Formats: sequence, C-alpha cells, structure tokens
Amino acid sequence: MANISPRTFLAALPLFKSLDRASVERLAAATTRRTVKRGERVFSKGEVLTGMYVLVYGEVRLLASGKRSKRLTGVVRPGRSFGEPMMFLERPAVIDAEAASDALVLYLPKETVFDEIERNPVFARRVIAGLSERIEALVNDAERRGMGSGRDRLIQYVVRNARQENGGAVLQLPGPKAFVASHLHITPEHFSRLLHELAADGLIEIRARRITVPDLQRLVSCDSVAAGAKRRRAGAT
Repeated sequence: MANISPRTFLAALPLFKSLDRASVERLAAATTRRTVKRGERVFSKGEVLTGMYVLVYGEVRLLASGKRSKRLTGVVRPGRSFGEPMMFLERPAVIDAEAASDALVLYLPKETVFDEIERNPVFARRVIAGLSERIEALVNDAERRGMGSGRDRLIQYVVRNARQENGGAVLQLPGPKAFVASHLHITPEHFSRLLHELAADGLIEIRARRITVPDLQRLVSCDSVAAGAKRRRAGAT
C-alpha cells in the first residue's frame, strides 16, 4: 500500500464516496497518511487537534483516563473518522486515541475541512451525519449499560461487535480486558469470571483477546434484557 495515493484511499471511503472528483482532489492534496503500530498513540489527551483523522485499515481505540485506570469509550474501525469534535470545538482532546492493531490513518487539516464544508453541502451533510451517528451510538450505549446484569451487558457487547468469520462470529477485544470491563461498568475480575462462565456453557471460545462465537443466535437468546423486551412486545400485541 506504500504507493497508493491519499486520493485513492479517500475516494473509496464512505465519507467521501459521493463527492465529485474536484472535491476529492482538493481534500487529497492536503491529506497526509500515517502508519501507526499497535499500541502507538494517534493523539493524546490534552493535545490540541488541528485536523481530523480517517482510518483506512486496522482499529483505533478511544480511551478516557480515570483516577486509577483507563476506560474504553469507543473503537474506530476502517472507513470511519475520528477527532473531529475537538477539531470543531478547537479544544484540547479529552481522550487518547491509540492503535489497537497496526493501522493506517489519513490526516486532514482543519482549514481544508472547513473550506470544503463551506464549498460543498454534500460533504457538510456527510460530516454532520457522521457526528450525529456517533452521538446516537453514545446515547444507546449509555442506555444499554444501565440495563440488565453484567452478563447481559457482556453478551450485548459481544453480539454488537463480533464479525462473521468461517461460519461463526469472532470478536478481537480492542485492548486489555480491564479496558472493556470498565466500558461495561463491571470489575475486571467479574468480566473474566463472566467470560469463563459463557465459555463453560459452550456459548463462546476464548483464546487470549480473541473470542469466537460458534452460534451467535444461541448467544443472543441468552440475553435476558433482549428476551424481556421481546416478551413485552409480544404482550402488547
């Protein structure tokens, strides 16, 4: 991928796909690419962001710093942008963005982004839609964390994030188990115990940070929150 131009990457990503050639060319001319090794920071809390980032491949985890540990607040996957809220607010970053795997990110300076937003309504709507989706996801995530038991929250997390692979589903945890545990509002010890309980029930298989789900529908059926909602819907009809 060393010889692939930023324009080629941008044109293939959802945020830029509907843009005309001239718009993509303008954005690509100012775009720089950066390869990031696993564990390396893309940016750190307190850093003033002078642009936005788009992930081409790999995963980037977003981490908030607590008094004693870090908490996972989100995971950026290929094709998604990140860093733009602080870019628009022109305030220091409130989280760390760290590569969960080797990754390639594109950096777009804010001056170029602002100019294109003023010039191109299609691009402006795409950026607004992306930010709106993120807000909606945060609200839904906060709501889910307040419902059900720790086991329910873990099952929901696995179901939402697992990817189909070889007839089953696979989830690669985006960091140490303690990060994910804090995201689900449970202790690391409880998180590990729940993983082993699900494995003992034959619902998942664990190998380091890799979780394999042989039968995703069977795992879904064990989520008591989802099951309760389904029963309520049935009773209302």
